[in-house]
Amino acid sequence: MYHGIINVYKEPGYTSHDVVACLRGICRQKKIGHTGTLDPAAQGVLPVCLGQATKLCDMLADQSKTYEAVLLLGRETDTQDTTGATLRESPVSASEEEVRQAAESFLGNYLQVPPMYSALKVGGKKLYELARAGKEVERQARPVTILDLQVTRIELPRVWITVTCSKGTYIRTLCSDIGEKLGCGGCMEELKRTRVGEFSSEEALTLKELEEARDRGCLGEKVLSVEKALKAYPAAKTKPEADSLVQNGNPLFDRDLEGSGIRGSEDESRPVPEKDTLRLYNSQGRFMGVYRYEKERQFWKPWKMFLNPEE
Repeated sequence: MYHGIINVYKEPGYTSHDVVACLRGICRQKKIGHTGTLDPAAQGVLPVCLGQATKLCDMLADQSKTYEAVLLLGRETDTQDTTGATLRESPVSASEEEVRQAAESFLGNYLQVPPMYSALKVGGKKLYELARAGKEVERQARPVTILDLQVTRIELPRVWITVTCSKGTYIRTLCSDIGEKLGCGGCMEELKRTRVGEFSSEEALTLKELEEARDRGCLGEKVLSVEKALKAYPAAKTKPEADSLVQNGNPLFDRDLEGSGIRGSEDESRPVPEKDTLRLYNSQGRFMGVYRYEKERQFWKPWKMFLNPEE
């Protein structure tokens, strides 16, 4: 059984579930999970977790993502992209500068209303199931963060944008919101995800490439270890006398650890925010898992443990 992450390049026409199903056949194992859906018409990076690494699915899904999208102004659809039914068409009278200003106004935090055609659940039902049944329900706006937004090209009515955003952000809803702000409406015409956390599209592999790697007997080389997938997090290791504590999955105090990632130099009373999560090793350098800091109790609590290599 493989344990680790494969950086899959999802091609248009596949659902995220399709990718998982295909990989189960390619890898000949059942324990596989993806790290967040990508619309069937979209393409790009979809990290897939195998074996023990399925513990990381939610952790990787929480990471920031980068997309390249084409916004089509002047058209509104029920799905907020060009695969849906047209609801309204309007002339586009905005100038290129007005388009740039409208798009860039969404930088930072904003409240986004999830689209009806999404996998979010309301009352135990997925929104897209309700939408297909002709029902529309009220959705609560959710806070999302647009970390970066670049307008890379404008050929009205089309606008090319590159967006880096927080988890839970719908790019087609962002496109719709930009169009609404311009007064002409808009929808997403194309979408490519180029990055999820540390995973980039340049290194991603298609299902066909992975199948060919299996046939050549080198599929294992394409599986990134759990440890490497977490390299963005600071590392620490236990002191020899605390090895038994981490082996048994116990909480740890600062006195049990050593390493530069333990404390923030500007405030020794607590970790700085980006250091609230650690890759933890025992004193012999063996990777043990991921620990998170409990501020109230002032100790490090086990979160994702990898104690048994064959688990």
